[in-house]
Amino acid sequence: MAQSDVVTVGQYLTQRLQAAGVKHIFGVVGDYVLGLMDVLLDSSVELIYTCNELNAGYAADAYARLNGVGGLCVTYNVGGLSLVNAVAGAYAE
Repeated sequence: MAQSDVVTVGQYLTQRLQAAGVKHIFGVVGDYVLGLMDVLLDSSVELIYTCNELNAGYAADAYARLNGVGGLCVTYNVGGLSLVNAVAGAYAE
């Protein structure tokens, strides 16, 4: 396989998100998602930055309720744990 044929994880995820109809992704910039966010910036998917992960979760939930699909990108550990209430609310309703 030639070097130009290599698809990064970020490129693959972006392609899959676009195929699923995701046009906007809510998120917070963090160390471990910078590579993915760089790929997203070069795609047709629009990044919408929020003040914190919980706000991103609630915004993605509301967006998905209105548009049928939503996207969210935060770093793991504290970022992911901050989403617990938003994700629980999305599943509960």
